[in-house]
Amino acid sequence: MDDTPDNHSESPDGHAVVLGAGLAGLLTARVLAERFARVTVVERDELSLHGPEFRPGLPQSRHAHVLWSRGVELMERLLPGATAELMASGAALLESPRDFLWLSPADWFQRVPGAGMLIGSRELLDWTLRRAVLRDGRVRMLGGRLATGLVAGPDGRSVTGVTLRDGGRLAAALVVDATGYTSKAPAWLAALGYPAPAVTRYDSHLGYSSRSYAIPKASASASAGPDRGWQGMYVQGRPDSPRGGVLVPLEGDRWLVTLIGNGEHAPPTKDPEFLDFARTLRSPAIYDAIRDAEPLSPPAGFRATANEWRHYERMDRWPEGLLVVGDAACRFNPVYGHGMTVAAITAQALDEALAGLSAGQIPAQARRVQRHTVSAASVAWQIATSEDLRYPGTEGPPPDRATRVLQAYMSRVMAGANTDPEISARFFGVLSLSTPPNALLAPGTLLRVLSKWRLPTSPRTPDYPPHHTAG
Repeated sequence: MDDTPDNHSESPDGHAVVLGAGLAGLLTARVLAERFARVTVVERDELSLHGPEFRPGLPQSRHAHVLWSRGVELMERLLPGATAELMASGAALLESPRDFLWLSPADWFQRVPGAGMLIGSRELLDWTLRRAVLRDGRVRMLGGRLATGLVAGPDGRSVTGVTLRDGGRLAAALVVDATGYTSKAPAWLAALGYPAPAVTRYDSHLGYSSRSYAIPKASASASAGPDRGWQGMYVQGRPDSPRGGVLVPLEGDRWLVTLIGNGEHAPPTKDPEFLDFARTLRSPAIYDAIRDAEPLSPPAGFRATANEWRHYERMDRWPEGLLVVGDAACRFNPVYGHGMTVAAITAQALDEALAGLSAGQIPAQARRVQRHTVSAASVAWQIATSEDLRYPGTEGPPPDRATRVLQAYMSRVMAGANTDPEISARFFGVLSLSTPPNALLAPGTLLRVLSKWRLPTSPRTPDYPPHHTAG
């Protein structure tokens, strides 16, 4: 995307290199451009000059993505006007659960207060933000270039650049690894004499399968017609029925349908099994919507859904001039929709950690900054891992008593949030990462949950919510 030749002898002073042009990398580059004279983003994939396109480095882009209201707010602070540009290209700002048919593990959500979310294809989001970041002349992109290692400083205690597969080398005062869950940082650090970080991992063996459909222009069924009264659907699974699905609108008058299942319930990636699987969910709502819709793509699967935290923040030694952010440091089961929002929160945390520092001072502060930025993932990690531990096949450290008590309480919170405006407002504040989790443990909320709400006595729920008719 940038034909500027590498200058192998360039001075690292005032230069930062970001590895990875995903959301975490782009927002990191934007923050660093306020401190460094030059920021180079290195991406292994070729980057389109012509519009949103799928690229191999983001295989998850074929599946449903949401940017919660907190992420939208922070993105807009860093890149003013980005939200309007996305919406002009067909992305949608929706209110959840108001604009959805949402079947929680307990019951259908009613018309209760919730949280906003931005929905569009991941390809559109990355394309739009990439262009916005590149409007800053201090940032350049090197697409189709693979970083192969770190360059150590003369003292062996610092990182002063990266090597590239083509034999090139980029000198830099700061290197940030934002390459995602395929990050090679542990191996690169080992090559410099650093031990591997401790890793905490939980894997519920969740699988995705997604395909897009043309939105029907007219239909005899209220589930698919233009007056259907909803914009999206979410049918959640639960341990006794671990199949679920999401339907969201995309630019280009499309629906994206992502089917979800754990272990042996992982959804198929072929026809006609895709539609057959949709029919087996706890509600027929998604099946009814798509059964007569025109498929626009074949089903695509995705299985890399484990929660994994590489604890760089715990390492006894850490080189100056290196940061690891985003999924390269901590990733979550994507079913909870937090990855992009956490990337935005991490960018904010990076901005806070660098406040008052000049470009020349930042490399020596890398260890402190690393610890500060990774804390941005803590709430999303807690939500994802505690929920995944409900499934008996989940691999990882077993839940302790405190986790089981929290799970039981959150089940009652969910039951209350379906219909209780006060509980739903707090629940969605936490889910959107806008409100601290302890808001759900405030005395008034705690008393309201424990005194009013119980889990449903029957696992059976209506096919549709009371305010909706199927046809």
